[in-house]
Amino acid sequence: MEGKNITQVVLLACGSFNPITNMHLRMFELARDHLEDTGQYRVVKGIISPVGDGYKKKGLIEARHRLEMARLATETSDWITVDSWESLQPEWVETAKVLHHYYDELQAAEQHNDDVDTVKYAKKRRIEENSFGVSSHHKRRDAPQLMWLCGADVLESFGIPNLWKQEDVAEIVGRYGLVCITRSGSDPHKFIHQSDMLWKYRKNIHVIHEWVINEISATHIRRALRRGRSVRYLLADSVVHYIRERDLYSAESEQKNADVVLAPLQRYSGASAS
Repeated sequence: MEGKNITQVVLLACGSFNPITNMHLRMFELARDHLEDTGQYRVVKGIISPVGDGYKKKGLIEARHRLEMARLATETSDWITVDSWESLQPEWVETAKVLHHYYDELQAAEQHNDDVDTVKYAKKRRIEENSFGVSSHHKRRDAPQLMWLCGADVLESFGIPNLWKQEDVAEIVGRYGLVCITRSGSDPHKFIHQSDMLWKYRKNIHVIHEWVINEISATHIRRALRRGRSVRYLLADSVVHYIRERDLYSAESEQKNADVVLAPLQRYSGASAS
């Protein structure tokens, strides 16, 4: 039986997913194992939120393809889902705002559940009072906690000038919490120690060491695809089929947005395309 102090958690991963790899999915499994091993959390859902086309990252193919590949990759999961809200926005949306959107959705869903339960409870209470002359106390449940899931490279990108607003970093880590998966060559503990802001919120950061070294990266996947190399077992078979059928990654697609400044750099530094 669940203890009363167990916190339900929803994990949210944002990113390009260009394309989604098996490592992206492994991150969710690693995070769930780690959080539940603490005895403090129960992970009830994972959400993959691909970035919109407005992010303007070099080589970023259309969101509709990245969304469909993510849906195909998660078909066999009973707890990881894909949400299209972020990817359908006409302009790039800051990660803090994406988290706020899903936070509001979780609150609204819990309010709806409470409203439904209140109606059911009132009916049940009337029956009990009529039958047994007793009453019960209705307990309102709390919405799950939302946590942002990312790799150590994303955590360390907090230090890149004009890529993140510092108030957004403070909100992401301070309000929601962060689950970070290590990668070879990264040292998130050192980075946290060197950052006064991350050190302030260090108790909200869960760093998970991945002992099974897995260096699958979307960049390497795209390179292999451009060269006609096999990527099987690095991606879900259904995703490989989807890519091959539509010839999604090529030398031409990799040059997309090559002359465009990344959206956050445009927004925060006033930079423009060269």
